[in-house]
Amino acid sequence: MFRLFRLACLALVLAGMVGGVSAQQPLQVELRAPEGVRALLERHVRVLARKDVAVPEARADRIAMMRRTRHEIENLLATEGYFASRIRIDPASSGQWVLEVEPGEQARIAALDLVIAGDLGTDERQAKRRDALRAAWSLPVGAPFRQAAWDAAKQQLLDSVAARDYAAARIAASQAEVDPATAQVRLSVTLDSGPPFRFGELQVSGLERLPENLVRRLSVLKPGERYDQARLMAFQRALQNAPQFASVTVDIDRDAARAGAAPVRVLVTEARSRHLAFGGGYSTNTGARAEVNWRDVNLLGRGWELSTGLRIEQRRQSAYADIFLPPTRSGYLDSVGAVWENKDVEGLRSVRQALGVVRARTRGDIETAVGLRYQREELRPDGGLASSRNALTANWSWTRRRVDDPFHPRDGTVLRVELGGGSRLALSEQDFLRGYGRAVRYVPVGERDVLILRGEAGVTLASSRDGIPQDFLFRTGGAQTVRGYAFESLGVRDGEATLGGRLMAAASAEYVHWFLPQWGAATFVDVGDAADDRAGFSLKSGYGVGARWLSPAGPIALDLAYGHAERSLRLHFAIAVAF
Repeated sequence: MFRLFRLACLALVLAGMVGGVSAQQPLQVELRAPEGVRALLERHVRVLARKDVAVPEARADRIAMMRRTRHEIENLLATEGYFASRIRIDPASSGQWVLEVEPGEQARIAALDLVIAGDLGTDERQAKRRDALRAAWSLPVGAPFRQAAWDAAKQQLLDSVAARDYAAARIAASQAEVDPATAQVRLSVTLDSGPPFRFGELQVSGLERLPENLVRRLSVLKPGERYDQARLMAFQRALQNAPQFASVTVDIDRDAARAGAAPVRVLVTEARSRHLAFGGGYSTNTGARAEVNWRDVNLLGRGWELSTGLRIEQRRQSAYADIFLPPTRSGYLDSVGAVWENKDVEGLRSVRQALGVVRARTRGDIETAVGLRYQREELRPDGGLASSRNALTANWSWTRRRVDDPFHPRDGTVLRVELGGGSRLALSEQDFLRGYGRAVRYVPVGERDVLILRGEAGVTLASSRDGIPQDFLFRTGGAQTVRGYAFESLGVRDGEATLGGRLMAAASAEYVHWFLPQWGAATFVDVGDAADDRAGFSLKSGYGVGARWLSPAGPIALDLAYGHAERSLRLHFAIAVAF
C-alpha cells in the first residue's frame, strides 16, 4: 500500500510539471495609428519591434505589460511633440492585441526666451554677434516641437558661441514648458558665455625621440591671439599631416580662471621613424619598373625627413635623396636634394646629375615653390654628336588644385605655371628663360560620366637650344600627352634621335563613361607637337578609345590610339589622373 501511495504522488508531481512548462503563446499586435507616427511606433515600441514577445499567463502580468506599453508609447510620442495622445489596447483574444493610437495635435513653439549672459551678453561691441545668434536659432516660434530638435538647437547655439572667443561657454539653464490642453510649448534658454579666452603657451606631451621644437614650428597659433576653434583644428591637422606623428590631440585648458592665457595642450603619439618599401609597375612610356625607397622622418634626431630611393625602369634609371626640414612658422617647407638619372628614349641617351634647394608653401589649394638647382648633363644622340652642358637655374612654380576628389576627379580645375632660366653670368652656358603652363578642366556629365579637357604650352626664350639642358626644352608624345605616338617622340630630330625644342603645345579632349562603379570606357582626341621654331612646328593628332579601372591610386588607363601622322596604332598604359 505504501509503495502504491508513493507512485500516485509521483504521478501527480509529474503531471504538474508537464502543465507548468507549457509553451507561452506568442503575441500578435494589430497597430491602428496615423501614417505620421506609425513608422516611429513600429521602430521603437517593444511589442511592435520584436517578434519574440510572448503573452504572460498570469492576468496581473498581462495588465502590467499593457501599462508598460501604454507608458512607452506616451513617452515616445512626447519626444515628437504629442502630449495629449490617447492609447487603447484591446486584447481581442489571448494571443492578439489591437493597439489604437491617437497622437492628438502636435505641439508648437508659442514663445522663446533666449538670454545670453556672460561677457558676450554685456559687451556692447558684440551686439551684432548676439543678434546673429538669435537669428540663427533653429527652433523658432511656430515650429513643431520635437525633443531631438530642441536638443539640437541648444547644442548648435552652444557650439556657435564656443567656437570663437568663449571656450568655456555653457547652457546655464533651459526649460520647455508644455501646455497639453493648447498644444503649445514655451522655451527658455540661458547661455553663459563666460570670459573671452586667449591662447597661451604650448604644453607638449608624448614626445620620446622627436624634438619639441618640431611641434612648435608646426604651430600656427600665437600667444595672446583670441581663441578660435578653427585655428586650433588647423594646428591639429598640420600635426596629423606630418609624417612624424601617428596620432595628435590639441585642445586648450578651459578653466575660466586662466582665460587670459589658456595653455594649449598638445598630446602626440610618435610614428615609426624609419620605413623601407619596395615597389614595381609598368608604363608604356618607360617600360617595366622596380624600385626601393628608404624613409627616415627623424634624421639625426632633429625631426628632419630623409627620402631616398633607387628606381630602375627599362628606359630610365634614377637614384635620388631629399632632405625636408620642418616647416617654418610662416608655413614654408625647405628642402635640399640630389638626383642622378640615366635615360634612353627615342635615340637620345642622357646622363644627368643635379643638386638643388627648394622652398615650398601650401596655402589652401595653392602650392608655390621657388628653387635653385645646379645640374650637369651629358647627351649622346644616335647618329649625332655627343655633348655636355652645365647650368645653374632659378625656378618658380605655382599650382592650384581645385577638384572634388584628388584621386578620382569629376569636377574642378587643375592649373600649373612654371618659370625658370639660367645665365652665362651664373655658371650656365647659355642665357635662357623657360615658361610653361598647363590647365585641366573636369566637367561632370550626368551622374557618373566626366569630360576632361586639357591644354598645355611652353616656350624657351634663347638665341638657340645649344647649351640648354633638356629639362628646359620640350618633347611630347605618349600617355597623358599626345597618344598615338611614342613617349617623347615629338620634338627636334638630330640624326636618329629626338631632342627637345624651344616650342611646345598640346591639347586633349576625353570623355569617360563609367558603366560600373569601378569600370569605365573612354574616347579621346589629342593634338600637339614640339619644335625648335615656328617653321618646324606642326600639330600631330591622335585619337582612340580606352578602358578605365578605378583603383585605390586613381583611375588606371589602357588606351588604344591611332597616330594620324604615323598612320599606326599604339597602346598606352598609365594612371589617368592628370596632375
